[in-house]
Amino acid sequence: MNRTFPILFVGHGSPMNAIETSRYREGWKQMGLRLGKPSLILAVSAHWSTHGQKVSAADPNQTIYDMYGFPQELYEIRYAPAGSPETARRIASAIRSVSVDESRGIDHGIWSVLSNMYPEADIPVVMISVNADASPMEQYQFGQALAAFREPGTLILASGNAVHNLRRLEWENAGGTDWAVSFDSFIKDAVLHQSPMEAVQYRRRHEAADLAVPTREHFDPLLIALGAAGSAYRAEAWNEGCELGSISMTSYLLTPEA
Repeated sequence: MNRTFPILFVGHGSPMNAIETSRYREGWKQMGLRLGKPSLILAVSAHWSTHGQKVSAADPNQTIYDMYGFPQELYEIRYAPAGSPETARRIASAIRSVSVDESRGIDHGIWSVLSNMYPEADIPVVMISVNADASPMEQYQFGQALAAFREPGTLILASGNAVHNLRRLEWENAGGTDWAVSFDSFIKDAVLHQSPMEAVQYRRRHEAADLAVPTREHFDPLLIALGAAGSAYRAEAWNEGCELGSISMTSYLLTPEA
């Protein structure tokens, strides 16, 4: 498909969302149908955290099972689409802070979502890491640089969670704690009202930030997505809500206006 796609930030949550019946999984399926089929996916994953910015030139991509203690059914999923080494090297050549990884496959932060959005696994996927050494502003600026590769047919998909605190999980809680819901609402307001700097400066802007984002790897993909969307965009929240007390599933569809 040769049209220009919006940018997606997807809250992926538990790996079980890949196979269990839930409104979140159904939301992924419906979003795939709504968007149609891209010709290439640039996928930013919370589960590929690196020192320095990396892009994968793997082709084909291998399925990475980077989770433990789950039902066997989950480990039987195989999602191994082609890569695009040429695209990976173009990104690394254009953005000087990026280096090429020759072998990184697709982790569950991406395949749990894509196996429901595009189950045929027939779209090339280029994996992009989260740079653990970059500040929130630098994450946003990397997204701005990545926007140059938002070419016709290319979907930028960033996967993480705006609220992600595994130490505060409440297994019997189908929703979110008060602080999780409050922080999730704060981020939603920032995104929907085109105030990305509120999200970039979240540590200073919300009292529950340290609880909601104890480590940054799941939050940073959102900042990259916002950077790629630019200063003027239309935003829609989808798959809204929290689960297990301390994980936000709220996702965003971002359509740049420029």
